[in-house]
Amino acid sequence: MAQTVFAPWEDSQEKPLIEFVNVTKRFGDFTAIDNLSQKIYAREFFALLGPSGCGKTTMMRMLAGFETPSEGKILLAGQDIGAVPPNKRAVNMMFQSYALFPHLSVWDNIAFGLKREGMAKDKIAARVDEMLRLTRLEKFARRKPHQISGGQRQRVALARSLAKAPKLLLLDEPLGALDKKLRQETQFELMDIQESTGTTFVIVTHDQEEAMTVASRVAVMDHGRIVQVATPDVIYEAPNSVYVADFIGDVNLISGKASTRKAAPASQSKPAPQPAKPAEPTSPSPSDERRPQPNAMGEWLHDRVLEPVLGKRDPNTPAPIVEQVTAAEPQPVSAPPEIPAGGLAITWSPDHPPLIASNASETFGGADVVLALRPEKLNISTTKPDAPNVLRGKVIDIAYLGNISTYHVQLDNGTMVKAQIANTRRVSRRQITWEDEVWLSFTTTAGVVLEQGT
Repeated sequence: MAQTVFAPWEDSQEKPLIEFVNVTKRFGDFTAIDNLSQKIYAREFFALLGPSGCGKTTMMRMLAGFETPSEGKILLAGQDIGAVPPNKRAVNMMFQSYALFPHLSVWDNIAFGLKREGMAKDKIAARVDEMLRLTRLEKFARRKPHQISGGQRQRVALARSLAKAPKLLLLDEPLGALDKKLRQETQFELMDIQESTGTTFVIVTHDQEEAMTVASRVAVMDHGRIVQVATPDVIYEAPNSVYVADFIGDVNLISGKASTRKAAPASQSKPAPQPAKPAEPTSPSPSDERRPQPNAMGEWLHDRVLEPVLGKRDPNTPAPIVEQVTAAEPQPVSAPPEIPAGGLAITWSPDHPPLIASNASETFGGADVVLALRPEKLNISTTKPDAPNVLRGKVIDIAYLGNISTYHVQLDNGTMVKAQIANTRRVSRRQITWEDEVWLSFTTTAGVVLEQGT
């Protein structure tokens, strides 16, 4: 049975756990958060992503109670928490430095907040043991923080943050101190723990890959505003602005002038000529069967040379019928690729044909636009392909990343374009190398057309 997709933001009846309502935060003359409104739902893993100074940390500090809004309000489960002090909120925070007590054991670090609340000893022990099992730290319960690895310290900090069962857990660059391999492994551990506990996680990170991996939704921020909020696949495949397209992953941005396409070029051009079909040979009638007729040389050759082998020739034996050979059916000439009707044609260079984007909105007709193309959407080859969008260039550089290679190709007009291919072959068998003349091609739906200046 198909599993129900978790998407409470698509249900108009669903009430959010957190709601920012026209929130503005100023530090003197500087506006860190500018009239921001956003809903975050229970059990969601919500990521705040953006460059330094975009306002994501300020947004988190206001949730934690370390900062108060200059304008607007923040609701937690329907309650305005603007006047609620940090220690009274159903919110916990995990810092990048982990802030573990070096003189306390792993067990005591996890139990610290519970002891401060005055919880009964037996309940503290049960809760700490539960957190140790959840984070797989049972064997390290009596060790000090300096006696365990960085990844294990990260799990201790997470267990301590979850021990008080907060409605909301804030994670400020929680994996920033880990090496890349350990960070990738810990990302999936975070997801499993979040799903097991059902706690709402809000993570602040500048690592795009981390946000795309762990989050149910990603909010991309810039200058105190949320530019786009969507699931990771939508953020990547359908960015709503040039800023988001450029910020998330690698992208080729090709500027040009858009014009509306009324019909596909293929339907306007003449069909490819087909070779004339050769006339079929006329089958002979039984009364007019063509038989090889003996001549004087054949009779002499048989009687003088072949008679000892073939025997005496009988002049009354009929000659065999010659088999009629039919010419092979000619193969049709391949027609040009079919291009869907509609969409836009983007004039981007006076020396090159327009690029076709059949999936683009016709409202962009006549406007200055940017075609955003992800490198993996481009095919690269040494021969000109039959494709609706074809570009020619030279390989300037190759970045080998193990599982993929990125080719930096300079087009005829000087534009640099990146194309990515999976390394399904050994490097020694690579067909394309530096300085090779190549062809780049892509489909009419490979790119996203965006308004220039967004």
